[in-house]
Amino acid sequence: MQLKRICVFCGSSHGNKPAYDLAARAMGEALAERGIGLVYGGGRVGLMGAVADAVLAKGGQVVGVIPKPLATKELAHVSVSELRVVDTMHERKALMAELSDAFIALPGGFGTFEEFCEVLTWSQLGLHTKPCALLNVENYWEPLLNLIDHAVTEGFVQASHRKLVVQHNDPHALLSAIETWTPPPLKRWIDAEKI
Repeated sequence: MQLKRICVFCGSSHGNKPAYDLAARAMGEALAERGIGLVYGGGRVGLMGAVADAVLAKGGQVVGVIPKPLATKELAHVSVSELRVVDTMHERKALMAELSDAFIALPGGFGTFEEFCEVLTWSQLGLHTKPCALLNVENYWEPLLNLIDHAVTEGFVQASHRKLVVQHNDPHALLSAIETWTPPPLKRWIDAEKI
């Protein structure tokens, strides 16, 4: 798969472990080394700022997408290659998705959870066939992966849909997995035969 730009979702804080910041920087460096541009939420703080700074330091391209209310609070990273200011969070997510060939979630909070689950749902519904991946730093994403497995066991997520989630704890290995990923054939509705 030819990857021009990857969207990275991640926290606007650094978290409690130095490993999170190190992983964000390593992810940014890996993207730049492979000539893959970064699309992200446009912030200069937390892991968002760390991944963007790492891409820029290696001479890579960074497109930030940030809503006006956050940009006016001086949270925007003004040194990125291109900063797009939009009106709403909905516009931000739609534009980030449009500009990207794949999605990676690093550790983060509610916003990161929501952004990743939304693009994963879009994949499940067949609205796109772009890889959705987790950089599983310090096993941060294990609770979510366990929840997805639980949903499969309980009949709310199909086993084939579990294959929509790519994950690894190393940035280069994750990018290699994304490059070779092919979407699984998906039956859209669990109870389709009952409709």
